Order: sequence, then structure tokens, then C-alpha cells
Amino acid sequence: MKKSENSQAVAPENTTQFPMKVDVKIGSIRPEGSVRAIASVNLNDCFAIRNVKVVDSTKGLFVAMPSYKAGNGEYKDICFPVTATFRQQLNDAVIDAYHQTLTQSQKAAAPSHFEAPEQNSGMQMNGM
Repeated sequence: MKKSENSQAVAPENTTQFPMKVDVKIGSIRPEGSVRAIASVNLNDCFAIRNVKVVDSTKGLFVAMPSYKAGNGEYKDICFPVTATFRQQLNDAVIDAYHQTLTQSQKAAAPSHFEAPEQNSGMQMNGM
């Protein structure tokens, strides 16, 4: 990478974009409140993001990045996707992981509907 005049790293113009590997682990699911889950995201096995939230709003689920409260009372994201394409990939990966974990936890909590058939003891009841 080259450095620009204000000493920020600048990517060369002819760089090829590769798909980002996004691994998501849902740490906790919360059945009540607007925050439905807390996730950890690992990007290309190189960069980890903790405290990513799955939030339920009137418009549906959305992904909230870790943030801090600025001096003016507004919340600012600490890290965030730069492109719309990657924002969509990240959101899809986190929401999909949330749904998958939710489904697995519901299956684990549900009672089994399979029961072994009762065995016949060999005795038949005859009318008296």
C-alpha cells in the first residue's frame, strides 16, 4: 500500500477484491427486549469483532455494530463495513447465524415426539 500526502494508507487502484470470509458465533440469545442476540464475528481469520448485536425493531431484525456514546450524546460505531456490498454480506451472515442458532436451541428444548412402541407382554385379555 502506498501512503497518501496526509499519511493515510491508500490501496493501489488495480487491486482485486476478494470475497470476505465471515464466521459468526452467536454468544447469547435473549428472548425478551429489543436486543435479541450478541455475536462475535471473525473476518478472514484475521480480524475479530465482538459485541455485534442482533436488534429487533419495527422494521425487522438488523445488525448493530459495537459503538460508543460521543460527547454530543449520539452513538458512533467503533467499526463498520465501508461498502454497501460488504455491509449486506455481513448483515446476512449475522442474521443467518442468529436464525440457525435459534432453530437449534428450539429443537434442543422441544420434547422428543418419538417414543418406543409399547411391547406386548404376550398376554391377551379375553372377555370374562
